[in-house]
Amino acid sequence: MSSQPAYVQKLASIPKETFLFGSSPIQLLPRLSEKLSPDGKVKIYAKREDCNSGLAYGGNKVRKLEYLVADAKAQGCDTLVSVGGVQSNHTRAVTAVATASGMQAVTIQEKWVPIDPPLYDKTGNILLSRIMGGDVRLNQEGFDIGHKEATNKAFEDVKARGGKPYYIPAGASDHPLGGLGFTNVVLEIAEQEKTLGVFFDTLVVCSVTGSSHAGLIVGAVAEGRGRKVIGIDASGKPEAAKAQVARIARSTATLLDPSLEIPDDAVVLDERFHEGIYGIPGPSTMAAIALAAQTDAMITDPVYEGKSMAGLIKLVEEGSIKAGSNVLYVHLGGQPALNAYSSYF
Repeated sequence: MSSQPAYVQKLASIPKETFLFGSSPIQLLPRLSEKLSPDGKVKIYAKREDCNSGLAYGGNKVRKLEYLVADAKAQGCDTLVSVGGVQSNHTRAVTAVATASGMQAVTIQEKWVPIDPPLYDKTGNILLSRIMGGDVRLNQEGFDIGHKEATNKAFEDVKARGGKPYYIPAGASDHPLGGLGFTNVVLEIAEQEKTLGVFFDTLVVCSVTGSSHAGLIVGAVAEGRGRKVIGIDASGKPEAAKAQVARIARSTATLLDPSLEIPDDAVVLDERFHEGIYGIPGPSTMAAIALAAQTDAMITDPVYEGKSMAGLIKLVEEGSIKAGSNVLYVHLGGQPALNAYSSYF
């Protein structure tokens, strides 16, 4: 009889592909820690999901897609269909895992960000998808974390030409398996803590479509060690985002252990740093990108990680993260989009 908790056994039993190098590294950020906490009472580390895979620069979506691609293969599908903005990290990752699996990818790239800087639709993530042979389709629909009509049309197009499509929602999030990847991250962190000799009492993570945030919540609640997960909203629609995080967390918990309950106070979403709109960096985002880059040479992006880094900085400076804390900043990736935002720098 296994001594592992029921949720760990269940998680291990769900089929997944192997797209990662292994556990993504945890890195101490000594100069950022010193800058934000000169007395040394708060130590800041990063969980480098941006370095997690050899597939087209990796990132958090690749970890989620391990489960979804296994499901797609089990159903005999040959084409992954998904949606994101023009500079979507997610659609780049969908194209990457499809290519690496001998499948096709059709991605709808919508106008989620109301800007048109030079080469915005020709460089960065969308360029990588094109290089990998993805069927990239631009349209003018705006940002929304929900399911999109244009994806339905692409799905039907694949069927009409004799293919078997598999639908992946934005961010690989609002899907029955969407929260599993980052529930697994907490198990991974717990193993790394044994080697490092540290306990990360606070995890800080960007939150938009919600499943990275939700998975971390499930993992933290399930392990029962009092680890706090703080989501930093970058959607600009925090009410909808928080509701989706809670729903994904609870459905993931139920899948893994029907007795596992996610309390309301476990779903924390700080909405002070989205700067009003998805995908456009404001002053706090730009300052955060500069600080992370000019202390520990850690590069963050203007859409996601720059905003969550702004949140981390403020939480430490204002004392919301207490003295004695070991903070783990969960770096979700996204740097390829920087090329499309060069005019901001």
